[in-house]
Parts: sequence; structure tokens; C-alpha cells
Amino acid sequence: MKKCLQIAAATLALTTTAFAQGRSVNVYNWSDYIDPGVLDDFTRETGIRVVYDTYDSNETLETKLLAGKTGYDIVVPSATFLQRQIQIGVYQKLDKSKLPNLANLNADITGRLAVYDPGNLYSVNYMWFTTGIAFNVAKAKARIGDKSPDSWDLVYKPENLRKFADCGVYFLDSPEDIFSTALRSIGVNPDSKNPADIRKAADTIIRVKPSVKKFHSSEYINALASGDICLAVGWAGDSFQARNRAQEARNGVEIDYVIPKEGTLISLDNLAIPKDAERVAEAHALIDYLLRPEVAARNSKVTNFANPVDASKKFLPPEIVANKSIYPDDAVMKRIFTVSAKDQATQKVITREWTRVKTGR
Repeated sequence: MKKCLQIAAATLALTTTAFAQGRSVNVYNWSDYIDPGVLDDFTRETGIRVVYDTYDSNETLETKLLAGKTGYDIVVPSATFLQRQIQIGVYQKLDKSKLPNLANLNADITGRLAVYDPGNLYSVNYMWFTTGIAFNVAKAKARIGDKSPDSWDLVYKPENLRKFADCGVYFLDSPEDIFSTALRSIGVNPDSKNPADIRKAADTIIRVKPSVKKFHSSEYINALASGDICLAVGWAGDSFQARNRAQEARNGVEIDYVIPKEGTLISLDNLAIPKDAERVAEAHALIDYLLRPEVAARNSKVTNFANPVDASKKFLPPEIVANKSIYPDDAVMKRIFTVSAKDQATQKVITREWTRVKTGR
């Protein structure tokens, strides 16, 4: 008992000292992407206050990173953007001696990330997920009967998507996701850097655009949950968040999500420290905390995104671990593809074509 009291007193002293010194860490992450209680518990344990801001597109994050001083100590870029950003020097290398929980990471996911970050020098995977089709079960059945909405033809053929226009359709505001899946739907390499192929993808989307209510990468969660829309090209975790919110509201809305049979994009979102970070020790402390199995499980339970910490599965509800749309099995993984970072010339084409999709100019 005396020893426990001594440990408690020491912990309290460290926490009090940290607060007295004004220790904090500034985080810039995707919206709806963490259990808020995790941040509170981190602060209680370490005394490090977390200042937490959110964004909903890689382009928004990249603009801030390239503008100069970010003011953030941890950011969460997707892998293809991370690769390009590493090359231009916006991140600092991780001090792995301060990250003992790296030992908890899944080797396959770490290996996939190494394609973008050789040697895993600058980043650690936070969450990984697929892009697919989220839908209102009742409204989908009313429009296509008992047929499963498990094909990209449903959203990229005008005559099919038109059936859902009256009940509302959202697309992600993400050219990486939308262009790559549109290319897969027309039988073209989803990682193509050929300008002609990128224009084909844009043309495919423009043909269905009259049926798309909005391009947005976070609003579709609540829109699905409330029944305001009936279909979205979205991310797995967000789609199951919409399902859970509808269930909690008891509003009679049933949401489901499918990975199209043609295959889809797998994405990796990753923790990284900007070059200009001022609170590097605090950043490492939070990253290591997020890699604890029980903490990673809490974040996956709230977000419904897969995390890379294998040992976290014993802390997760069985329905999440068994859900093949969150943790795909080997058969599904064979149909899943990745895309690589684009060179500057290709990125200009993508930006121009995405602008044409959204504005018509």
C-alpha cells in the first residue's frame, strides 16, 4: 500500500509539474477520428494538454504544411500525400527510442506504409480503411430491389445513380478516392498517371454529377444517419459511424456499407511530426500512447476504422473484428489496390480535372 501511495504521489507530482510548465501538444487530425476520452485520459496521465483541430481533406492539410509554419506537432496525412511531403522535407524523423509501442504494430500494415515511407522513418500508421458504397438499406431496396449495391456500376453509370438522385447522393471530396475508383469501374489502371486516363475519370464523374447532391468528406456521416441522403461513396469507418448514430437515434434508418466486387482503394492514415513542431517530446509521448493496444481499440470502437495494433483486437467488440468491411479477409484483400504518390505534373492534371468536375470549368 505504501508503495502504491508513493507511485501515486510521484505521478501526481509529475502531472502537476507538467501543467505548471504549460506542457501541451497541438494535433491536426481528420474529423470524427478519435475517442475524445482518449485525449482526456492522456492529459490526466501525463499532464500534457492536447490542443486538437480537425480537417476533412488531404489538400487542406497539405496547403497548411506547404505554407510554412504550421503550429502543429502531430498531423495525420494519408500515405500518398505523406510520400510526396516526405520528399519535399516537411517532416522530421521519428525518434523510435521514444516509441516502445512500435512493437505492437502489424507487420503487413507497416510494410505497406514502408512503400510510401521507406524504412518507416517519418511516420506510424494510425488507421487504415477502404473506400466503398454506403447506403440506406430500405431506400436502396425500393430502387433496385434485392440486388446488392456491390458494384461501382451503381455509382458511375448515370442510368443507375439516377435512381438514387431523389433521395440524395454524396461523393467524397477526394480526387484520390473518386478518380481511382472511377478508373477501376471503366477497366483502367486506378493508379494511372496518364493525363488522358485522368480526363476519362473526370468525364465518368461528370456524367453522373447531376445525381450527386454534394462532394464532402465528412458531412455524409450525419446525412446518412438522419436519412437526409440514401447513398454515399465514402470510407468504411465513417459509414459504420453513420449506422451507429442512426441506431442510437432510433430513427428507423438502417445503413450498410459494401466493398464493390471490382475491388477498391485501401488507404493508410499516418501519424507524423512536422519539421517545425515545437513540442517534439510531447508529440512522441502522444504517438506512443495511441499505439497502446487498449487505446487503439478505444479509437477503433468509436470510429469503426481498422487500426494497425494486432493486440487491440482482444479489446474490440467481436462484431468489429469479424466485420470484413473493416478488417477484410484474404479474399477481399486480393481485390484491394493502392495508389502511389503523383509527381508534380500529374498532380497539376488531377487538380485541374477535379476543379472541372466540381465547377464545370
